[in-house]
Amino acid sequence: MSWWESIILGLIQGLTEFLPVSSSGHLVLGQYVLGLDSGGDGVLFEVLVHFGTVMSIAYVYRARLGSLTMDILKGLVKPARWADRYRNDANFRLGMHLLLTMIPTGLVYVFAGDRIEAAFTSPRLAAGMLLVTGTLLLLTMWSNKGTKSVGPLNSLLIGLAQAAAMLPGISRSGATICTAMYQNINPEEAADFSFLMLLPVVLGATLLKLGDAGSAIDGAAWGIMIPGVLAAFFSGIVAIRMVLTFVKRGQFHLFAVYCFAIGILGLVLI
Repeated sequence: MSWWESIILGLIQGLTEFLPVSSSGHLVLGQYVLGLDSGGDGVLFEVLVHFGTVMSIAYVYRARLGSLTMDILKGLVKPARWADRYRNDANFRLGMHLLLTMIPTGLVYVFAGDRIEAAFTSPRLAAGMLLVTGTLLLLTMWSNKGTKSVGPLNSLLIGLAQAAAMLPGISRSGATICTAMYQNINPEEAADFSFLMLLPVVLGATLLKLGDAGSAIDGAAWGIMIPGVLAAFFSGIVAIRMVLTFVKRGQFHLFAVYCFAIGILGLVLI
C-alpha cells in the first residue's frame, strides 16, 4: 500500500464510519478494487483509521465530552451514591448507558473475534451485508419519530447492534441509530448516543491491536498509515455533521438507496 492509497482508504473510512453505509464494508471493497492484500496489517490499518474517526468525534463533541467525563469520574469515586447519581445526574446516567453498550460488544469480540477478522478477506460478504444495512435503513421510514431517552435495556440492545456491525458491510452507525429509532428513541439523541458509544470501543481496540502488532510495524509502514489516519479524521468531521443534518430532517432512510446500489454492484462484479 502506498501513501496515496492510504489517504484514499482513510477518506473512505472517515466518510463511511458515520454515514450509515458501512466503513468496514467499503474498506474491504476498496482494498479489493485497489488490488491490495495487506494480510494481518490490514486489520491494524483499519483499527488505526478508526482511531482517526474517533478523534473526529472528540473534536465535534469536545465541549460535551469535557463535562461528561468530569461528571462520570466524580460519580465513580463515590460508589455509595451511584444510585442517587444515576437518578439525578444526566451525564452520569449517560456514562453508565455507554458502558452497558460495551458488554455485548466485548463478549462478541472475545468469543468470535477471530472469525470476524477472517470475514475481512471476503468482499462478497461485505457486499451482501450492505444489503442488510440498506434494509435496516429503509425500515426507519415506518418508525415513528420517538421522544424517549435511552435507558438500560435500550443500551444493551444498541450494544448488540454494534456487535453485529463488527461484520464488514453492516454499518455501525446505521445499525445503532436504527435500533434506537425502532425503540422510539428521539432520532437526534440516537445519533449522539451512537457517536459517543464508539469512543471507548475503538480506543480499546486500538490499544489491543497496537499491543499485538504495533511493534512489528516498521517506520516506513507507519509513514504510509499516518496520512490515512489524518484523512479519516478530517473527513469524519464532515460526515458527522452530514448525518446530524439528515437525522434532524427525518431523511435517514435515504442512505438505503446507496447501500443497495453498492451491495448489488459488488455482488454482480466480484
